[in-house]
Amino acid sequence: MWSREVLKNRAKAVLKISYWKAFLVSLVLAIIGGNENSSFNLNWNSGNRTSTNGYTPFPEIITNIFPFLLLITVTIIIVLFLFAVAFRILVGYPLEVGGRRFFVQSSQNNVDLNYLGYGFGNGKYLNIVTTMLWRSILTFLWTLLLIVPGIIKTYAYRMVPYILSDNPNISRTRALELSDKMTDGNKMDMWILDLSFIGWYLLGTILLFVGVLFVMPYENATKAELYLELRKDALDQGICSYEELQLKQPLNIDL
Repeated sequence: MWSREVLKNRAKAVLKISYWKAFLVSLVLAIIGGNENSSFNLNWNSGNRTSTNGYTPFPEIITNIFPFLLLITVTIIIVLFLFAVAFRILVGYPLEVGGRRFFVQSSQNNVDLNYLGYGFGNGKYLNIVTTMLWRSILTFLWTLLLIVPGIIKTYAYRMVPYILSDNPNISRTRALELSDKMTDGNKMDMWILDLSFIGWYLLGTILLFVGVLFVMPYENATKAELYLELRKDALDQGICSYEELQLKQPLNIDL
């Protein structure tokens, strides 16, 4: 059985030799998973305001063009929203899988920033995008039913990007099924693990939010250690095989 202390100690050991690369990958993961805020300012020129002697009063101008401005604003918001969704799906999902692979491989002394682009490789991209999208849709549908089932499914499917980082060609149904089995009986401990980082993020927020950025590599490295533990348990229990996850099977040496 894994423990928070062991996972975090392992993560710290990994970050001692790969912190700044881990920081860069964490920053990318934060960007692709976050919301981008955009603002639009409409400046009005009141120099042309006139009286009723041949001129249109300023309030009347607003009344006349308000529907048009509202339509433009709504259109811009919709376009930006669709762009953000498309970016998250087409670019964010492969980057997320690549980022998870970076942290998993870093834990095994293989620190390489090229893993960040792992999800864009030939024969990997389409299955990664469709599987990650299917996970998001299912989680959203569960959340529509009730908040608690949505949270449970969020934890149940959390290992999907890690599984895809091992085998990007695994079927989407199998990836979700395997993640569900890996996290079975571990969801409460995973939730407590998440809570253990709140203090660090609060401290980072106090430090003008800059400190938050430096906590992310620690959290990502710890969660990669968690996946390695859950993966090992799944392999030992026969839930999955080394071949299915495209892993090298350890040699059995008989003494």
